[in-house]
Amino acid sequence: MKFNPCISGLCTEDGTHCKGCGRSHKEIAETKALVMNIVNFAKKQGYENTDEFAKFINKNIAKKLQELSESQ
Repeated sequence: MKFNPCISGLCTEDGTHCKGCGRSHKEIAETKALVMNIVNFAKKQGYENTDEFAKFINKNIAKKLQELSESQ
């Protein structure tokens, strides 16, 4: 499955899937919760360099996903 981000102004809340991005409303809600958990963690830590923190998280997620795909 390919990830499709929400498209501003085209997202819908009726039915089980968004008509703009095609993702399920459950997936969208879970993604928002994940992002908010990371945001709240950074805020709790008092990070001033949030761009560096976001880059670090992005790099590590990509690395872990690559490692998982190579081990399968």
